Amino acid sequence: MTVRLQVRPMLLALPLILTGCSSMSHMSMPSVSWSSFNPLNWFGSSLTVSDKGVGEITASTPLTEEAIKDALDGDYTLRSGMSMSNGKMLSFYQAMSDKEVKMSISGAPKGSVERVDVVDAKVESEWGVKIGTPFSDLYTKAFDVCVKGEGDDAQNIECKAPQSTHVSYVFSGIWHGPDSLMPADDSLKDWKVSKIIWRADPTAATAQ
Repeated sequence: MTVRLQVRPMLLALPLILTGCSSMSHMSMPSVSWSSFNPLNWFGSSLTVSDKGVGEITASTPLTEEAIKDALDGDYTLRSGMSMSNGKMLSFYQAMSDKEVKMSISGAPKGSVERVDVVDAKVESEWGVKIGTPFSDLYTKAFDVCVKGEGDDAQNIECKAPQSTHVSYVFSGIWHGPDSLMPADDSLKDWKVSKIIWRADPTAATAQ
């Protein structure tokens, strides 16, 4: 008899509890952005260039506005375009911030991402290299590591990252010698990183 008296109040209360929960589920609750609780998002961009890509952009990322915007977390405004490189048609997206180009993502039309050029000073490689890093912090000589740049980088040099065949650094600086020659190592030591390049195909860097 005692057991029944103890159980009945619980059975009576149960529908009330369930009704209360049901009512709460229909209440208008403010949406929560869980990313705002991530400490990495409190200090600006946390985008990093690594062997596999730039942030969430990898060799498997489709070269579409939606896919790239998602991979960049919507931190940049995108604008698209087409260009020619070595007789090959390329599609590209420029990632813009403060009306300046911070990144260029390119590849074959309707394909996946093949290359990302980063000039955003907030983005660095996973090895701590960023825009402005001196040549002397990474290399002692250019031989067998660096080549003359091409196109917009014709006045610069491009050097393979010590830790990755997919990543390279473009260095800019002052050189008073012939444009066709690689600057002397003594001159290069004061040159600084002006661009970080990631390529899905490492052989594309050596083919230039």
